[in-house]
Amino acid sequence: MTTAIDTNVIVALWDGEPETSERAQTSLDRSFEQGLLVVAAPVFAELTAAPGRNEKFVESFFRRTGVRIDWVLDEKVWRIAGTAFQRYVARRRSHGDPGPRRILADFLIGAHAFRHGYALLTTDKRLYRAAFPELVLLPF
Repeated sequence: MTTAIDTNVIVALWDGEPETSERAQTSLDRSFEQGLLVVAAPVFAELTAAPGRNEKFVESFFRRTGVRIDWVLDEKVWRIAGTAFQRYVARRRSHGDPGPRRILADFLIGAHAFRHGYALLTTDKRLYRAAFPELVLLPF
């Protein structure tokens, strides 16, 4: 099984409290035992934008850990993400959702995993369950 990794898991690994970092490491190890690990291009972009990080650091991390970067998001991924984002906006408006606003990158990450039949490792199950009900979400 291939597992797509959400940005928040890697951020938890790098910047989390010791307990959170340990949970992230355990989740990644468990996923690695099941098969390939991959990130969508938006994850790479989000990680390079973090304070104290740059492309060289992020590329080195992925190279050392064997996590593959999928640079290509085909038309189907963009369409799935757009539809899911549209439904999210409609839900937010109709319910007056006071929670944090989501950005398109979140939906591209979910659409990428869904389109390719990957499981998704994320700390944000609520968003992905609502946006992609058929997507397999792994425990964190």
